[in-house]
Amino acid sequence: MSNLTAKTPRKLGTTSTAMDLPATPNPNLQGDQLLHFSHPQHPLLQISLPYLFTCMGCKEYGAGRRFRCQTCGFDLHDFCALAPPALHNHPFHHKHQLVFFTKPGGFLRWKCDVCGKAAKGFGFRCTTCSFGMHPCCAAMRVVMNFPTHQHPLVLSPSAAVATGDASTVCNVCQRKKSGQVYRCAAACGYCLHAACAKDMVNGLYVHGLRSPDKPNNMLGTAAKLTTQALVGIIGGLIEGIGEGIGEFLMDNIGRGSCRSIKHN
Repeated sequence: MSNLTAKTPRKLGTTSTAMDLPATPNPNLQGDQLLHFSHPQHPLLQISLPYLFTCMGCKEYGAGRRFRCQTCGFDLHDFCALAPPALHNHPFHHKHQLVFFTKPGGFLRWKCDVCGKAAKGFGFRCTTCSFGMHPCCAAMRVVMNFPTHQHPLVLSPSAAVATGDASTVCNVCQRKKSGQVYRCAAACGYCLHAACAKDMVNGLYVHGLRSPDKPNNMLGTAAKLTTQALVGIIGGLIEGIGEGIGEFLMDNIGRGSCRSIKHN
């Protein structure tokens, strides 16, 4: 269980933010229990807990509803556990069929064409072109209502983000990043990264949680300052004892490390 403390759930209103993926009848789903191919040793129970979890299917975070193994704690998002074998005429890629894959495949991980994040597990990919997306992204729609803004938002390509236009700064994370962007349909200038919108679909936002993927600026700054300080100290030592002697010592330290590794 996560060491993060769940906050009071936020009310989302009556408008659903995500759509249900089309699913074929699943003979392995009996009531609230599921026998899933990714965890054949135990049945998975459909439950809801206000805590952070890592989906063992797509390898992304979630909170709230899930399918969980009561024996070993194996978790799957609802949309990962019940994902269909293929998507036809999906609004994000209606040209071709999208096939469900359990692993990214290949030496290089592909990036989701919706949120811009790397795919590490379950995903939908086009066998005709290179388009691919996470199951969570596939559960989103072109036009959506989010609890962070009063107007409907429309998904738009990420080209505007690449241009460096200041209007594309996300109103939630206050940063620029790759991936597509939701923009206000009323043209009031509000923008929301698709990657940030996912937290309102996977259950994190409603339970007051934050994805551990979000960088901690204070820690990042401290690490950068520590590194710079160490480089400065080493540089000062080398300058103090003479450049030639310093290089000789550093070279011998490196060779000694290599020899100790070989002996071990």
